[in-house]
Amino acid sequence: MPPLIDVRDLTKTYLLGEVTVNALAGVTVEIEKGSYLAIMGPSGSGKSTFMNLLGCLDRPTSGQYLLDSMPVESLDRDQLAEIRNRKIGFVFQNFNLLSRMSALENVKLPLSYKDTDTPDGDEQAQLALSLVGLAGRENNFPTQLSGGQQQRVAIARALINKPQILLADEPTGALDSRTSAEIMSIFEELNRTQGITVILVTHSDEVAAHADRIIGFRDGLIVSDKPVSHAQVAREAPAAVLTPAAVAQ
Repeated sequence: MPPLIDVRDLTKTYLLGEVTVNALAGVTVEIEKGSYLAIMGPSGSGKSTFMNLLGCLDRPTSGQYLLDSMPVESLDRDQLAEIRNRKIGFVFQNFNLLSRMSALENVKLPLSYKDTDTPDGDEQAQLALSLVGLAGRENNFPTQLSGGQQQRVAIARALINKPQILLADEPTGALDSRTSAEIMSIFEELNRTQGITVILVTHSDEVAAHADRIIGFRDGLIVSDKPVSHAQVAREAPAAVLTPAAVAQ
């Protein structure tokens, strides 16, 4: 089977005044369906640019990006938006929740961008919240939730359209170590039990060690690509967040 993501000689150049910045200088990589991948590198290495291109938030300057065998670089703005809505869920460091909306309403928000009505939106949102361990918190507002709980709501929101891929940009950057471990446990369970491909950007070796593969960026290029030996990684084990009923869905 072809890889879920197939990137060939991808480049991205920005013009900042009279200065040309080569954010990506020719990246080639394949990512299989069901992978759990961490992307690391210093600031300015190109990892966030790469993530934006994978998430169809930007277009490459040159090169090819096949997502599920579809040539993404040739799609127009509306087609890119459709791909983002159907195939990709996003999780950010600062949660990006709307403070005047409840947890349930925040999770349902991506459904409003679909072309068709979703009559069971509340039920879908409740299921997504249960998947991240927040059953019973549907009516809480972000200010009534801890940072870790807010990030769980953000993950549930990313899951509402049943994406193939979760893209997470420094998802534990605003959290303490214990809460970070709990969030990483959620990603692991979603990858293992739901088959979701997880790709995260992180500066943390501890966070990256939860992945199955780590890719290192520097100066717009991939400089390392190695599997993770979980036999050598000590993981914390927070309480399970997936209920048997939810996993069966």
